[in-house]
Amino acid sequence: MSFKEDLFLISKNLDIFASLYKEVSINYVEETDPSTFMRGGIDAMLAGLDPYTEYIPESEIEAYKLKYVSTQYGGIGASTFMRDQYLILNELMEDGPAQKQGLLPGDGILKINDVVVAGKTPEEISHLLRGPKGAAVRLVFVRDGQTLEKAIIREEITQPNVRYSGMLAHQIGYIRLDKFLENSAQEVKEALLTLKRQSAKGLVLDLRNNGGGILQEAVRIVNLFIAGNQLVVLQKGRNPAKTIRYLSTEKAIAPDMPLVVLVNGASASASEIVAGALQDLDRAVIVGERSYGKGLVQQTFNLPYNSLVKVTVAKYFTPSGRCIQALDYAHKDARGMAAKFSDSTLMAFKTPKGRSVYSGDGIWPDVAAADDRPGEITQALLSKHLFFDFVNDYQRTHPHVAGPGVFALSEADYASFLKSLAGKDYSYAKDTERLLDGLEATAEREKRLPALKTKIEALRSQLALAKQDDLNQYKEEIRHALELQLMGRYYFEKGEIIHSFLYDASLKQAQALLATPQEMQRILNGEGNYKMIGSPKMKP
Repeated sequence: MSFKEDLFLISKNLDIFASLYKEVSINYVEETDPSTFMRGGIDAMLAGLDPYTEYIPESEIEAYKLKYVSTQYGGIGASTFMRDQYLILNELMEDGPAQKQGLLPGDGILKINDVVVAGKTPEEISHLLRGPKGAAVRLVFVRDGQTLEKAIIREEITQPNVRYSGMLAHQIGYIRLDKFLENSAQEVKEALLTLKRQSAKGLVLDLRNNGGGILQEAVRIVNLFIAGNQLVVLQKGRNPAKTIRYLSTEKAIAPDMPLVVLVNGASASASEIVAGALQDLDRAVIVGERSYGKGLVQQTFNLPYNSLVKVTVAKYFTPSGRCIQALDYAHKDARGMAAKFSDSTLMAFKTPKGRSVYSGDGIWPDVAAADDRPGEITQALLSKHLFFDFVNDYQRTHPHVAGPGVFALSEADYASFLKSLAGKDYSYAKDTERLLDGLEATAEREKRLPALKTKIEALRSQLALAKQDDLNQYKEEIRHALELQLMGRYYFEKGEIIHSFLYDASLKQAQALLATPQEMQRILNGEGNYKMIGSPKMKP
């Protein structure tokens, strides 16, 4: 279809849509809310595309900027969760307004500026807590059975992109980058320069659980490690104006420093640009799990009445020429779900040293590490805030504990934790239970349930007995998670991160590689099993 035909159809369909919206709004038998009616139409239209193309009305602009652009806002510096009718203060930012002005984890907020929090959505609560720097927010809260009131002066809260950086053993530097918002490249650069002054001989760049952000920030970060005038990423759109080559333009500050990048299944978008470019250029060893597989680029356009639309305008391609997009949104199934690209469609591309990397399935690590996701029992204890309850009680009787990297939960403390779970709900569904539910539903549809009912119930009983032992079977994992919660309480986020190094299998793998330069070089040269990375033939 020609560009002129495209414009004609757009104009024609706009006239139809506007007329339809007007006639239905005026003539429908029941009263309709014009804004809600239009929003439903917009959302339904965009839902046929991909999850990243979205409309942002004026009322949601600030939340959008905080999520995708800026790292600053006026607030009290606390994370929260709802329990019953209370908004419970969870983690407090070190030296943040809530912590400095006397609030405590476990305080249950009833009202914010005379607005009752019960029944409010997280977005509504966030809007109530945030506001201009220097303005007070009045809280009515319950602590130890007493109802108290306090005015907290909001401060500018900055959530850094680099959550932590420091030196590990054997002169290895570590940088944890949590997002790619404004200034992320500068934060990485400053952290890297500090580590170089501390004589770092190698670096771990941790991009796990980093969902991405601004593409240009990713390009600048890659440029810290590679020489100028090299292709970092190619953005290619249907509109020729959206096809852009991003090159390294600055002098690298660590062109020869041995580098390991950590990724997992939640590393996406800009994280994958960094990991993919450094892998394709044979510059870094990637350790961890296969990344998410988001190879799409979004751009924001202004709309009338201070609203925005974020549109997927292009795909990006790493230096070897591959696109790592894993889901095919152009071809959906009957339920409207996008499917993964089949292995037969994945194409091989070459790095400068002849290693094969593949399109269509995220960034595969050069060296796979153990799955770092917690087990279902641990996730249930976290999601139901049962670690949080124990930590509150523990802190009352233990005003001081050993520091991160040193503290260890005693057997007696773990026994106390188990005792604290008595009578509390920490139920969860195992994969086996879900499969059993599916079997029962299928048997009922096929009218075979009476014949199978006894056997299904027997399996459920056996599974319930097996689950009772999960607190013992996953004892070490649960203990480690509980230690991290305690370190976060006593030593804030920095303490929790440092203590996590004790139990981080991927990080230990990265450190071991950096301690063996010959193995690092074998990987980057593509020797032996490192010749093909993520080959469909080699996948488990």
